Amino acid sequence: HTRHDKGIPDWTMSKATKKKHVARELLEEFVVPAGNQSVVKVVCGRGNNLHEVASHCNEHFLVSMPSKFRRSVWIKRGDYVIVEPIAEGNRVKAEIVHILYPKHVRYLKQRDMWPAGFAESAAVEAAPDSSKPSQLLDEGSSDCSD
Repeated sequence: HTRHDKGIPDWTMSKATKKKHVARELLEEFVVPAGNQSVVKVVCGRGNNLHEVASHCNEHFLVSMPSKFRRSVWIKRGDYVIVEPIAEGNRVKAEIVHILYPKHVRYLKQRDMWPAGFAESAAVEAAPDSSKPSQLLDEGSSDCSD
């Protein structure tokens, strides 16, 4: 791995510098799911950097938090992340590649790239005056044909 801007290997960065670059990447880059990546909703933490997530079809599975996010980024129930499937996992089906903050969710919705199964719950959570705790996925029907 190399730093994006200067081509310097990651291992030459201090921990503080690496955290700064990870934070900047998460906050400033607007990422869209590519290839076999998908948007999922965090249901709960399972320990050891594992999180249970739900797809837009309400399919539950475990994902892992990559080492570059550990100790610098925290996610909680109700957050959305972009994951990429991993072939070698029996229990762990995917790895988190990007964490979606409210501005990222708005960006995806404006481009009609937001999964239909999350449309209702994301609108409730993104409301600025909402003081309700995060909701789990709606049990209603959703398009899960993919």
